[in-house]
Amino acid sequence: MATTFKYQAKDTAGKTVSGTITAESQAHVMEDLKRRKLMPIEVKKSGGLFGGLRGGRKKVATKASAKKGELEVFTRQLATMLSSGIPMLEALEILADQAESAGFSYCLNKVVDDIRGGADLSRAMEPHKRVFSNIYVSMVRAGEVSGQIDVILSRLADYLEAAAHLRQEIKSAMTYPVISLFLVFGIAGFLMIGIVPSFKPVFESLEVKLPGLTVMIMDLAFFLRDSWWMLAIAGIGVFFGVGFWKRTPGGAYLWDAMILKMPVFGQLFRKVALSRFARTFSTLVKSGVPILAAMEIVSATSGNRVISQTVDRARESVKQGESLSDPLSQSTVFPPMVTKMIGIGERSGALDSLLEKIAEFYDQQVESEVKGLTSMIEPIMIGVMGFVVGGIVLAVFLPIFKLQEKLAGG
Repeated sequence: MATTFKYQAKDTAGKTVSGTITAESQAHVMEDLKRRKLMPIEVKKSGGLFGGLRGGRKKVATKASAKKGELEVFTRQLATMLSSGIPMLEALEILADQAESAGFSYCLNKVVDDIRGGADLSRAMEPHKRVFSNIYVSMVRAGEVSGQIDVILSRLADYLEAAAHLRQEIKSAMTYPVISLFLVFGIAGFLMIGIVPSFKPVFESLEVKLPGLTVMIMDLAFFLRDSWWMLAIAGIGVFFGVGFWKRTPGGAYLWDAMILKMPVFGQLFRKVALSRFARTFSTLVKSGVPILAAMEIVSATSGNRVISQTVDRARESVKQGESLSDPLSQSTVFPPMVTKMIGIGERSGALDSLLEKIAEFYDQQVESEVKGLTSMIEPIMIGVMGFVVGGIVLAVFLPIFKLQEKLAGG
């Protein structure tokens, strides 16, 4: 039995069009719209929403937010639903109802309301910067222009999942040393403040000259015990002072430069920054974002101001019709291998593919370096703990050994 359906869709120019179609089912309407080269946004059965009724909204929130991993899952699901022929508005309504967090559900419902009002998906997402970043909105906009929104969303999901995996690698590399240092300082502080000062009467009763190590440890222990509040105030002052300095343009640049030159971890952070640069740039270019706009986004999302300034210089070079690779090669951050591959990509027209290869290379480098650091840090931290705790214990027992020598000789 034929039924009248109302539809809302985007044409090849990106304009919103609407109308009615008489068909036997929603699937026939979808096929008809695709034949007309229209991208379905909403399909209604005349008199009500067909198959897209939202249930009662149990989740309540007043601001947009997303839990860890929620955006990646949403992007993958939306890409799958759109490629399966489900209208965009219906897909977003379903995903809004399925959202785990109240903040993300609130965000998606706002997006749905804006699309119903005639906005594009990218324009509806743009106000919610806490959830949808600049790169996310730019890629969605490129998908709308090209008419390949499902393909672009799938590519965006790949990008988000790769970035999340890289963050997890870094987190796993940093967790062990941070916990180990906390334990070392905690144990050392307990011994110096709670145990060592109690040995002073014992040492005075021995009537022997205390070794230099013992004198130094005892003086330090009493200083820590009596002046811990001064150290706490100084520590808080340094923390906020460095934080204020890092918020200044010069301080932020110097801090990021120091991060890249740190012993042990500097090379790891440098490879992470290069991987992020290459993957973001590759994803944007491959998705059809103009190269100047892509470089502006890459600069803003690089996470390191040294790389950001280098990319900005390269962007100005490209804007003036010059090479992209030359300004990058003048920076000490970008290795010759990277700049040469970018230069080859410019000349061959395969810049996106070569950038993707660079990202994959550095992802592998980061993974292997994290494993190497983990295996190297463990014995180092054990050695540091042994040196600190062993030094304190030795300082306590040295006077007793000296007394034994005195008694044995006397």
